[in-house]
Amino acid sequence: MLQDQFEYAKEKVVGTQRQRQGIGTLSEKTVHAVLKNYYAPDEDMHEFSIENYVADIYTGTEIIEIQTRQFYRMRDKLAAFLPLYPVTIVYPIPREKWLNLIDEESGEVFGRRKSPVKGTVYHVFPELYRIKMFLKDPNLKIRLVLMDMEEYRRANNKSRKKRKDSVKLDRVPLCLIEETEIKGMQDYRQFIPSQLTGTFTVKDFAKAARIRQPLAQVTLNLLYYAEVVERVGKQGNAWIYHVVF
Repeated sequence: MLQDQFEYAKEKVVGTQRQRQGIGTLSEKTVHAVLKNYYAPDEDMHEFSIENYVADIYTGTEIIEIQTRQFYRMRDKLAAFLPLYPVTIVYPIPREKWLNLIDEESGEVFGRRKSPVKGTVYHVFPELYRIKMFLKDPNLKIRLVLMDMEEYRRANNKSRKKRKDSVKLDRVPLCLIEETEIKGMQDYRQFIPSQLTGTFTVKDFAKAARIRQPLAQVTLNLLYYAEVVERVGKQGNAWIYHVVF
C-alpha cells in the first residue's frame, strides 16, 4: 500500500511538466516534491503559512517538514512550530545512487555509473546533532526514508570526464526501501547494533554498524545524549560505552 502511494507520488511529480522543463530547472527539487506528495496527496495541505514561516505540510493537526540537508537552518522554524503542533522532520537518505552527467550545452545525459557510497540510517546523525537542543521535545518526531536515487550533475564541457568539477542539479527517487521512525528518545536504541552486548568503544561501534569512525563518534555522542548508552570508563583517550537497559 505504501509503495503504491509512493509510486503514485513519484509519477505525479516526475511524469509531468517538471520532466519536460528539464532536470534542475525548478526551485523545488524532485526528491522534496515527491515526498511532499507522498505524505500529503492533498495539495491544499502544502506550503502553509504558520507563525511567519512556511510549513511544507500542515494537516490541520500536524506539521511535516521535508529536509534534505542542513538541519541547522530549521532551528528558528522548530522554535516557532514545536510549542504549537507535533512536527515530523522527514529526511531522505540515498541507499544506492546512480550518478549521471549532463552536457551543459546539449543537455545530453551521459556517463551513468553507480556511486560506491551506500547510504544508511546513520547518515542522519550529523544533521540531528545540529538540532540537538530540540531532540527531547515530545512534539518532535524524525522519519528517515531510505530510497534508491538517480543523481544528475552538470558537466563542465572543458573537463567533461572530471566528475569532481560537475555541479549537482537534482536527485530523482527510483524506489522506496524503508522508513524508520524516531518518536522519542528511547527509539534511539534501534541504532545500537545487536552484537554490542557488553562494553565497546567508538571503533567497535563503527565496525558493528559498518560506518566510518567519525560518523560513529557523532552517533554515539547523540546516543549518549539520548541516555540509551552510558560512558563507563576510558581506554586510553577513548570512551568506553555500555548500553543502558
